[in-house]
Amino acid sequence: MKLGVLVSGNLGKIVLKHLYARHEIDFVCTDSKSDSIIEFCQANQIAVFAGNPRNGKAKDFYHDKAIEVLVSVNYLFLIEEDLIAHPSILAFNIHGSLLPKYRGRTPHVWAIINNETQTGITAHLIDSGCDTGDIIEQVIVNIGPKDTGAMILQKYNEQYIPLIDQVLSDIENNTLKTKKQNNAEATYFGKRSPEDGAIDWNWQKERIYNWVRAQADPYPGAFSQLNGQKITIDAIQFSPLGFDWEMPNGLVLSVNPLAIKTPNGVVEITKYRTFDFEITVGSILV
Repeated sequence: MKLGVLVSGNLGKIVLKHLYARHEIDFVCTDSKSDSIIEFCQANQIAVFAGNPRNGKAKDFYHDKAIEVLVSVNYLFLIEEDLIAHPSILAFNIHGSLLPKYRGRTPHVWAIINNETQTGITAHLIDSGCDTGDIIEQVIVNIGPKDTGAMILQKYNEQYIPLIDQVLSDIENNTLKTKKQNNAEATYFGKRSPEDGAIDWNWQKERIYNWVRAQADPYPGAFSQLNGQKITIDAIQFSPLGFDWEMPNGLVLSVNPLAIKTPNGVVEITKYRTFDFEITVGSILV
């Protein structure tokens, strides 16, 4: 089939290389920072547009390129109706959740934060909304009690290509089936930035545990501060240490191991990134 491909990042490059080996790719759209995708396209003489395609910025680039299917994987931008309607058959995207749950950005991180035990990836038709198009196929991915955001993403990566191949095969064989999303069941979560990783020690210890592992290395990380200085935390475990409920949350009860009081128990920080200030018993992290 003749494809247009919308991809970003390392996952996007992996998918692009796979599709290039099996299909005719007429054009690629990516973001300006995905250098490896741009270089791959240039080396293989694939027309590539790098940047935000919205407000008609890419229309002159793709309008004369006839494609049957538009494939979107890990693409950074919402696209407009002229590009959605460009392929002669359909446009589809792979989203990192079991839609209609967790529409929006970084859904696997939010799923861990919210103590989910299952997540997954969804192939869906692209429409003018944000992850609202009809569902084509879904793959369930289990979230283990110690899984980090990066671990879940690796599980996803193993499923993307088989799912894409299945969708394209169904299109070729005219066996593709879709179902409407139930909007009454939809949830939406927004984009995260490194500044969103601050720990609130007034949270229950279970939420703090999930908050930390969801954002652990190589992600920017959950963090706390002491006197305006930052400590980034990559792993915690629950501690049997006792405490007085009147003690402030965030109180350092022990330095070795580093143990912090929360409303419903004590957590031990087992992995953190290097910091150059002293933490003492009686200090309060905020």
